[in-house]
Amino acid sequence: MSDAVNPAAAPRPAALLTPPIPVLRAGQRFTFKQLVGSSDAALIAQTASAHRNHYSQMVVLCASALDAQRLLEEIPTFAPQVRIRLLPDWEILPYDHFSPHQDLISERLATLYEMQNGSCDLILLPVTTALQRLAPPAFLSAHTFFFKQGEHLNEEALRLQLQQAGYDPVSAVMRPGEYSIRGGLIDLFPMGSSLPYRLDLFGDEIEQIRAFDPDTQRSLYPVKEIRLLPGHEFPFDEGSRTAFRGRWREYFEGDPTRCSIYKDVSSGIPTAGIESYLPLFFDETATIFDYFMRSESA
Repeated sequence: MSDAVNPAAAPRPAALLTPPIPVLRAGQRFTFKQLVGSSDAALIAQTASAHRNHYSQMVVLCASALDAQRLLEEIPTFAPQVRIRLLPDWEILPYDHFSPHQDLISERLATLYEMQNGSCDLILLPVTTALQRLAPPAFLSAHTFFFKQGEHLNEEALRLQLQQAGYDPVSAVMRPGEYSIRGGLIDLFPMGSSLPYRLDLFGDEIEQIRAFDPDTQRSLYPVKEIRLLPGHEFPFDEGSRTAFRGRWREYFEGDPTRCSIYKDVSSGIPTAGIESYLPLFFDETATIFDYFMRSESA
């Protein structure tokens, strides 16, 4: 028997992308079969580009975090104009005694904010991440604030604002969620940002804002405005901690003062692994679907 392959029978790459996915309405389903290699990335890119005027946002549910990361890297090759965000998983097991990496929380907060405000066209979402309960969108809106060049700052009010937002005071900022105040210089590493920023003050006025390299401390370029997202995915002010303790006593039996997590929260310490208890900080939690921007025609 010959092992030769008939070239005419071999699948053509273009055939993987035809027919195009039609504009779907609520309840409709369209199935594609036999996608191989990077053809799924090409198909998603084609669909996102073709239907940007029909859908306010497109969401891709991925079987695993690895699939989502692969698509994040491959889709821009086929559609560089599509604004893509990935909502990463915490990468911890439920009730682990350590917290997600700060970079993951930073990326998650940035993605949720951009979803809520329609700043992205395509969201990649691992299925396991889609099952998690989240802070309500109102929390993210209420705890996001901006600094603009030319604005006036009160240093004590700023310290309190950063503390309530969950930012940590340090001598030199190195990762998202940290800040440093040294006289007329304020260094901030906002959650959701890839670089820290330095605010130069003239009196109480923001004279200049510059991005800088955290390793060399050298300035990179000036900006007019920076955005600060909350330092955690949950509030940690006194009222929220009081609500946490009340719900803990309601849902868990035994003496709460014998639990290290309860004692740390009571002392104002966001202990490792506290993210697993996120629902105890809120009257109601949300799902990822509450963050999707609704189309006016939907």
